[in-house]
Amino acid sequence: MRSDETSRGIVSNGYSASPTHHAPRKGVVSVNGHSPHLNGSTHPLKNGTSRRKGPRSPLYRGHNREELTRILIQGLKDMGYEDSADTLSSESGYELESSEVATFRAAILSGKWSQAERILSGYYQDDGGGGSAEQGIVLAEHANKDQMLFWIRKQKFLELLVRRDLLSALKVLREELTPLHRDTYQLHSLSGLLMCTQAELQTQLHWPEDPEDARQRLLEDLTSSIAPSVMIRDHRLAELLDHVKRAQINGCLYHNTSEPPSLYSDHECSPQAFPSSTYMILEQHSGEVYCVAFSPDGTKLATAGEDKVCIIYDSKRFQVLHKLHKHNAAITHIAWSPDSKRIVTAAAEPNAYVWDASLGKLLMTIAHQTGEHRPVTSAAWTPDSEKLITGCHDRDAKMCLWDLKSQDPKTPLHTWKGEFRVSDLAVTPDGHRLICNDMDETLIIYDLDSAREEFRLKLSSKITCITASHDSRTIIVNIAEGEVHMFDLEQRRLIRKFKAENQGGTIIRNCFGGAAENFVLSGSKDGRIYIWHKENSAVIAKLQEHGKGSKNEQCVTSVSWNPMNSGMFASGGDDRKVRIWTNTLPDESSTEFDPRIRHPDLGRLSAIRTTASNL
Repeated sequence: MRSDETSRGIVSNGYSASPTHHAPRKGVVSVNGHSPHLNGSTHPLKNGTSRRKGPRSPLYRGHNREELTRILIQGLKDMGYEDSADTLSSESGYELESSEVATFRAAILSGKWSQAERILSGYYQDDGGGGSAEQGIVLAEHANKDQMLFWIRKQKFLELLVRRDLLSALKVLREELTPLHRDTYQLHSLSGLLMCTQAELQTQLHWPEDPEDARQRLLEDLTSSIAPSVMIRDHRLAELLDHVKRAQINGCLYHNTSEPPSLYSDHECSPQAFPSSTYMILEQHSGEVYCVAFSPDGTKLATAGEDKVCIIYDSKRFQVLHKLHKHNAAITHIAWSPDSKRIVTAAAEPNAYVWDASLGKLLMTIAHQTGEHRPVTSAAWTPDSEKLITGCHDRDAKMCLWDLKSQDPKTPLHTWKGEFRVSDLAVTPDGHRLICNDMDETLIIYDLDSAREEFRLKLSSKITCITASHDSRTIIVNIAEGEVHMFDLEQRRLIRKFKAENQGGTIIRNCFGGAAENFVLSGSKDGRIYIWHKENSAVIAKLQEHGKGSKNEQCVTSVSWNPMNSGMFASGGDDRKVRIWTNTLPDESSTEFDPRIRHPDLGRLSAIRTTASNL
């Protein structure tokens, strides 16, 4: 029966957890020519040869034959084709892993920590009492064996903690982890976990329900420190194919589909499928538009601005559903709950308001009750849609966490105080991180579970907007000097820059766009919408249709991509208008065509064409 790659009987690289399954076949060549003491098996033939058809070239169309064959063997096992993998291994003479490496893998996944350490250090004897490798498993050039031992013993410590075997865990901490002298700060953090309850441990560690998942993560870390010629990284064939598809997507400027490209042929999307035409112009606002935001389910659009009103439209015909009146100042921020049922609005005043988006009913007033009475500047929801965080210019309560289900929802669950004033914030969709910025040039990243600061990033200019990606790995920020910067939260560094003409100190709200977030969008003070390819930073389009406002400026202040319609986004500007951009034009004969909403010239050419000369 064909096995499934998620089956408990199959572990990393498609192997059975039994070490005896991995004993090298008689007559199979060693891994990259290593001797038996270096994790390979012996064979009189050289690598790249066949025992059946005579010598073959060590290269296949310029690629290393041994590397390719071993990766194919791993891939076949991943897909459940065990017999085919065995046949390929037998015919080619290449074995995926030595028995020692396979036993190491099985020891990690089964929690046999002492055995894993002996193999790593070179003191392992097989079941028959035979010899052992003098140097242990061959490591990558950058690897540190003590660090790998620390990872193994840390896993052992954490599993004992989760099982509430505190005495054994304390012994591991004192007698096994501390003597390695690796990371004093982490040792202190681990010792602090001894005082945590079971629930607190699960929250702080993000511990999976199945301990095998945690061990699999440990194995991935260890594999990165082992020589790839000895232990191929898990699912390497799939990883290489992902690289191929990603390269095709990156090379396609207008790729806007969640469907991955086929491996059968090269991929290219037509510019005509890109949303670059104004589909509708919404003119309900009497003042400058500062915010536009589609709901996460894509069914509604919210807009707000200088006229102190938040308007909610349906996103099919863009008819007005509700007008939310409560603020006494211009609305500068709106945020949808992840379940699309509620929306929070903030203005240049100390109160924020939570609304029922379906009924247009006020649910809750949020007040930062401190002496400064500074305006609430921003808000973001947690993934459960039951809690939200508000940012403020008040140093005594720069951010507050609110629980809408609490018996006292008007009292914050937690308050971050001091040091600086928050002008914008975002919560990653996975709920693990809170990102905010001060009034100057610094990003601060918190662990949301513990409410503790993780790290800071200093920028070269004032920050005006923060947006997190759906995968929670990256954020984009607008800065005053006229750029959008992308940061990797895991690597804690700037990875890309997108250059616009002008942003100045104006708050301009950016967004990711496209079916797979392949694009980055931002408005600008020059009246243009800039759209970049996320991976290569190329400018795809500069769309300029917003006009000047009452102050003789034509800033595009906010953009939002419909998360459920890859061919639609919205923009708002100083001209008091909201524009809906699509890759189609409205059909006057359609029952959905509403003559009360302004439509542009139906014969207008794509803005992609008209702006091509400016790219």
